[in-house]
Amino acid sequence: MLIRPNDRAHNHSEPSAITPRAIYEQRRELLRWLAAGAGGAAMAGWAGRSALAQPGQSPGRLAALAGVQSTVAGAVTMEKPTEYKDATGYNNFYEFGTDKTDPARNAHILKTRPWTVEVEGLVNKPRRFDIDELLKLSPQEERIYRLRCVEGWSMVIPWVGYSLAELIRRVQPQGSAKYVEFVTLADKATMPGVNGRILDWPYTEGLRLDEAMHPLTLLAFGMYGELLPNQNGAPVRVVVPWKYGFKSAKSIARIRFTEKEPGTAWNKAAANEYGFYSNVNPGVDHPRWSQATERRIGEGGLFAKKRKTELFNGYEAQVGQLYAGMDLRKNY
Repeated sequence: MLIRPNDRAHNHSEPSAITPRAIYEQRRELLRWLAAGAGGAAMAGWAGRSALAQPGQSPGRLAALAGVQSTVAGAVTMEKPTEYKDATGYNNFYEFGTDKTDPARNAHILKTRPWTVEVEGLVNKPRRFDIDELLKLSPQEERIYRLRCVEGWSMVIPWVGYSLAELIRRVQPQGSAKYVEFVTLADKATMPGVNGRILDWPYTEGLRLDEAMHPLTLLAFGMYGELLPNQNGAPVRVVVPWKYGFKSAKSIARIRFTEKEPGTAWNKAAANEYGFYSNVNPGVDHPRWSQATERRIGEGGLFAKKRKTELFNGYEAQVGQLYAGMDLRKNY
């Protein structure tokens, strides 16, 4: 569900009419991240950012959420993380508006306590989890993931959470369960975008069960060492780093296990543009733009040098076996 480049789409009534503008020109960086040795290098500068960042745009304004560094293969990239101000100020969260600055401006009214997540469907132990129960279900880990958007830009974000598989194992999926559906909050009182008709609300996403069980699929409660900001999917979201960002559902209210492939929001809106799998693939173009290259948000804006897009967003070694024998063009 991650983020479409800013296209001022307020006046568009159909998703297929939404076209991206040029990549948002970033403000100058406020801080350069410091190297601190193998494994933890990208995390070293967190504590020092507050002194230089603008008010309300740096870590320190939300409750701390620490975690141990993950040992899951591929879970910690050595790439430089995106600045906090960019990761929290340039978002795709259509429930709060279609402009990239709308979520940061509007999401403060979202109430994230109390919050429950209903787990239901083809499981032996369905139950309703309070958000604080979910937080304590497994030890929190720090992971640094690349995220890739379909329109040609990417971020590197330090997340805090644990593998979704930890939750799945506890509810015991039945043998007939083949898919996991995520249903997000759709509250007209706090989410102005839900009053529009760009998508079929509530926003839904889905994964095949083996994708959901993969250790890289993260149930995230925080980022940059703090609880998730509202505009980034508070209080709980999934992060699936080898897929385009819109697959990573935010503000989850319900998780449902099904036998049949669930309908997903963007696939229902424009099936020829947004497939169920939506694995990052430089060889499969979007009907209206190439997916072969990307720009990193915060690194030079419109004039940033383009990077070559990597298959599975660089996680092929970890997840490629999930799709062995599949036609990745047909099964987009």
